[in-house]
Formats: sequence, structure tokens, C-alpha cells
Amino acid sequence: MNEKKWLIAILIVAAVTRLGAALYLGDQVEPLPGIYDQISYDTLAVRLLNGQDYSFPTDWWPYAAPSVPTSFWSFLYPLYLAAVYAVVGHHPLVARILQGLIVGPLTAWLLYRLGRRLFSPVVGLVSAAISAVYIYFIYYQAALMTEPFYIAAILGAFVLALEIVERPACGKWLALGLLMGIAILLRQAFLLFVPFLLVWLLWAGRKKIRLWSILLPLLVIALMLLPWTIRNYRLFDRFVLLNNNAGFAFFWANHPVHGTYSDLLEGTSYQDLIPVELRSLNEAELDSALLHRGLGFVWEDPGRYALLCLNRTREYFKFWPSAESSTISNISRVGSFGLFLPFMLYGLFLSFRRWRDYLLPYLFVVVYTGIHLASWAMVRYRFPVDAVLLPFAGLAVVDLAARVWDRAKRRRGDGERMER
Repeated sequence: MNEKKWLIAILIVAAVTRLGAALYLGDQVEPLPGIYDQISYDTLAVRLLNGQDYSFPTDWWPYAAPSVPTSFWSFLYPLYLAAVYAVVGHHPLVARILQGLIVGPLTAWLLYRLGRRLFSPVVGLVSAAISAVYIYFIYYQAALMTEPFYIAAILGAFVLALEIVERPACGKWLALGLLMGIAILLRQAFLLFVPFLLVWLLWAGRKKIRLWSILLPLLVIALMLLPWTIRNYRLFDRFVLLNNNAGFAFFWANHPVHGTYSDLLEGTSYQDLIPVELRSLNEAELDSALLHRGLGFVWEDPGRYALLCLNRTREYFKFWPSAESSTISNISRVGSFGLFLPFMLYGLFLSFRRWRDYLLPYLFVVVYTGIHLASWAMVRYRFPVDAVLLPFAGLAVVDLAARVWDRAKRRRGDGERMER
């Protein structure tokens, strides 16, 4: 097997499929299924180019007033869009094509490296091949959303972390901090996993890694977040590390209006749930107050909260088609997670025999899933977990293929003996 040729072919497939998705989504930014947020990121980018900070021209989700700077949305992704628009004008298609051609092959390459390091070169190639045709990734990597770069940053951080355990080096520690900082600036939820990653590094590399070593990536992360923290303090006159969205999400996701079952509202809007007495607060104050109210919902009825978290698993791990979903959502869901979930589970089963070697991906799957089941669980929030599970799907495919091949060889051998 020519490993390099196979990898190049896979990277080409990843690029071509993303190019097709970009052309399908086109040069307009529309409220399409699962990617409605791209309208907000596109609007923020245009406003940045016009010198209007991170703001919107009209009342905007979740509670942004016209022309009032917000810290709710990712700071980093609108900068990417603004940079593209500054060069070519307002052409979202160019941003889609550039993003797809970068992130599609990059994700496949990182999964190849991750699967190769965790298991074998063949598993790495199969993992990359799955990512190249994974419909969710194809669709979202052409959408103007944070997920494509976010997932790539997480995969890159995991590959580096595994390399650091084998051979620590100052440059790798700094690169790890850079990748984790990028991930946090794209979606601050990753910040909650950083302590787990660093503790795992100290445990897995306990014979080579010293406690002071983790200060390097932490310093890089701090320096990357500092400009935005300063901006927020000047804007809101209070400490806000990065984004004002955790309180909104926790309040809305755990409001008693849901009972114990659904995160989806019927007959009302999320904004309507915000208490009248809080609506005069600025964004940072409101986010903090809503988080306090959300924690109060949990304290007042922990049993309801536990059942609500449990029932969120249905939406988070949804792999079947539904009448409520659009055609493209059903095709994406069944043709990606629905198709490969059995392989992911079988691969996890096979890996348990050497569980210590795979503790990092296990930790991420459990912790990251727990974060969203405890707060806001949407299918696209699960995509980083999908990516980390693809090497396990690759392991399953390789194992099953080997079993089929061995069985075929035995049958041929039995047939030859019978002929003799």
C-alpha cells in the first residue's frame, strides 16, 4: 500500500466535496437548516469592515440593540470573513470556497495523523477517508460558521498533545497553546475542557513532563484572550473574560417552561422568557443575571433538571430522520452520524482493552458531551465529538475488513483442500 498516494487522493476528495458544497450554498447568505447563524457572522463581518465594531443594524438575537457593540458572538470568525471581504468585496462564495479548500483537507489530514498515532497508518487513512465523505462536515465546512475551524483546532491540539507526551519540546507547548487559544476564541465552550487536557498531559507524560511546563500554553491562551477581556471591560465596565453567552444559554435551556423534555419552545420566543426587570441591563449584566436565574432553576428542582438533561440526549445523539426536519437535514444526519455511529461504537468497544492509551479522546467525548447535556444540546454542538470518534470508526472498519478477509481466505483454503 502506498500510504502517501492514498492520503493525497483522500485530501483531493475532501477538497472537491467541499468545493461542491460551497457552490451549492452560493454567494448569498440565507437562513438554511442548521446554519442560520451564518447570517449573524456575515452581518458582523460587514459591520466590522464599516468600522462599526461587533454590532448589528437592527434588534438582533439574542438581545442586541441596534448599533450597540456585543460580545455574544465569536470574535475570531467574523475577522476571517472581514479579511476575505476586504480583499474581494462582499462575496460569501469566496469565503466558502477558501474555507472549504483549507479546512476540508486539513481536517482529513489531522484525522489521518490522529488515527495513525492512536492505532495504525491504515486506521489513519480510513479515518481521513470517512471525514472526506462525512456529509455533516461537507455541509458545515462550506457554511459561514465557526465549526469548521473550531474542529480543526481541536484535532490539531489533540495531535500535538499526543506528540508532547512522547517528546516534549518548547515549540510544541507554544503551538498547543496557540491551537487551544484559537479553539476558545471560536467557541468558548472549549475553555472548560482545557483543564482536563492539561491534567491528562501531566498524567500521561508523568515521566517526562514537569508541572511548570503547562504554564507555557496557559500563558499563550491568556495573551490571546487578554485583548478581548480589555475590550469587554471598557465596553461593560466589568470583567468579562470573553463572550456573553453562557448565561443566556443556561437560562433558556433549563427554564421551567421546558418541563423535563424539550429544549424547543412552542408559541413563544426565547426573548419573551427574559424577566422584564432585567431587560434594562447591559449585555454583560444580563448574561450574569440570567446565569444566576438558570442556576436557581436547578437548585429549586434538581430532579426536573436531571430528567431534562437526560432527555436532551435524544436530540444531541439523534441519528434518524424525522418529519420535523428538512430533507437536507435528514440526508445529512442519516448519511453521516447515522451511517457511522455503529462503527464508532464498535471501535470504542475494541479500544477498551487498552483504555489507558485512549484516555484523551474518551475524556473529550464524556466531558464535552456532559457540558452540552447540562446546558444547551444541539446536533451541531456534537460535531467535535463526531470528529474525535472518527478514528474509532476507522478502527472498526479495518477490524471488520480484516475479519471478512480472513474468513474469505479460510473458505478458499477449505475449498482447495476439498478439491485435493
